[in-house]
Amino acid sequence: MADHDTVALDQAFEAEAGKAIPLSPLITRVTAPNPGPFTFKGTNTYLVGREILAVIDPGPDDEDHLKALLQAIAGRPVSHIAVTHTHRDHSPLAARLAQETGATVAGCAPHHSARPLHPGEVNPFGASNDMDYQPNRTLKEGEDISGDGWTLETVETPGHTANHLVFRLAEENALFSGDHVMGWNTTVIGPPDGNMRAYLASLDKLLHRDEACYWPGHGGPVLKPKPYVAAIIKHRRQREAMILADLETHGPQRIKDMVPRVYPGLDEKLLGAAALSTFAHLEALIADGRATADGPATRDTVYRLAVS
Repeated sequence: MADHDTVALDQAFEAEAGKAIPLSPLITRVTAPNPGPFTFKGTNTYLVGREILAVIDPGPDDEDHLKALLQAIAGRPVSHIAVTHTHRDHSPLAARLAQETGATVAGCAPHHSARPLHPGEVNPFGASNDMDYQPNRTLKEGEDISGDGWTLETVETPGHTANHLVFRLAEENALFSGDHVMGWNTTVIGPPDGNMRAYLASLDKLLHRDEACYWPGHGGPVLKPKPYVAAIIKHRRQREAMILADLETHGPQRIKDMVPRVYPGLDEKLLGAAALSTFAHLEALIADGRATADGPATRDTVYRLAVS
């Protein structure tokens, strides 16, 4: 969305799908051929290591991307395939790549939503989820996988999805941030799979870490992570304040009435995404006791300020 008044986005990233790009002594990036409005130039798959490799986020189940990864691997052993979350642009190729390489699939848990569906509610991201993903090992906070000269530490970052993880490369003090933090755009938080309250808590967790660089699932690196994460938090809090102010000014209302005022001048094509983000904020505000809903919180519910 084009309303990031506090977040300096970097959309200068150029990627040639299938080309292996060395990024550091231990990291090579191969971008999948799946550009789009939610994937930018495509999903970034990262190869970590020199002689024995890990592959992070193998990407969509795409024949050309599989061939490109195998070419970049160049016959070297792959000990682990690490997965940040179970969206179809990140995890589906894990099974085929594991079959080709004999690697252990280690990473996030299988897909699960942040909360159960309300009666009659349809999950707008249902088709985006990889329901076939089954890891050999589910990683938890602080657990490591390691190989020849590399160590990946697991950091749990729910919010974008309930099972989202990021991985710290200890040897380079770098973080593979998946879709949790990206430089090209802010992250979509869509209930019921996503949860704004969890997302903000996960951002706060990263704000208190000291990695020097983030390598995200889409787009180029985030080279100054702390101020960038702080700006994302500020942006989300500003949006939250605008929602509360709108409820105070206009009284009880539905999301569809609120969005044009909370997102003034937004392209009509983005109103659906804005409504979903507003819904995520309202769920968080209800959990914090600052808003209420007339019945189960859905995109069609009437919302109002909580009575203090």
